[in-house]
Amino acid sequence: MNVQTLLYWVGIAAVAVNALAGVLDSRHKRMDLIGALMVGTATALGGGTVRDLLLDRPVFWVQDQTYLLAASLTGLVSFFIVRAFALQARLLLIPDAIGLALFSILGTQVALQSHAPWLVASLMGVTTGVVGGILRDILCNDVPSILLKGELYATAAWLGAISLIAMQAAGASSVLASSLAMALVLVVRLMAVRYHITLPAFGKDGCA
Repeated sequence: MNVQTLLYWVGIAAVAVNALAGVLDSRHKRMDLIGALMVGTATALGGGTVRDLLLDRPVFWVQDQTYLLAASLTGLVSFFIVRAFALQARLLLIPDAIGLALFSILGTQVALQSHAPWLVASLMGVTTGVVGGILRDILCNDVPSILLKGELYATAAWLGAISLIAMQAAGASSVLASSLAMALVLVVRLMAVRYHITLPAFGKDGCA
């Protein structure tokens, strides 16, 4: 499998997983079908859209509507499944972590292929990974969780992006480097959730 094929299918998978995460979150706001689809689609496509606009390249789902169809169909199916079964809130963490891993590495690779410098490319990876979740929180009338004290999220995406760039600079193939970097993001995120690993934050009085 070449890197272009890998990136295409990673993109489709990331869109589907993030659409599921968005619909799962909308359930707790008791949204109707249209509301859930809007949240799911925004979660799935938001990060990549901002990345493409910043890199001045065609927006991925406008250029290839397969991504839009994947987001819409996943959101539609997910709505009826989530509506029919009582699912625990923490179930959201799993598709969200997978989506973060897929999108952050995909975004970094896209930026590198657009000849962005390494630091810019890593930040485009983070943007691709986290902006969808920010839009999801805003549409659900919540403060974006990335801005609050919590387990490592954007940090996990950035570590994966940097590791990808470092491995490719050391001569690893794009496919191998991407696979290992995605695994790193997923492991760091899930370990952070499991062991409550956070960054330093201000306390109630503005101090540590």
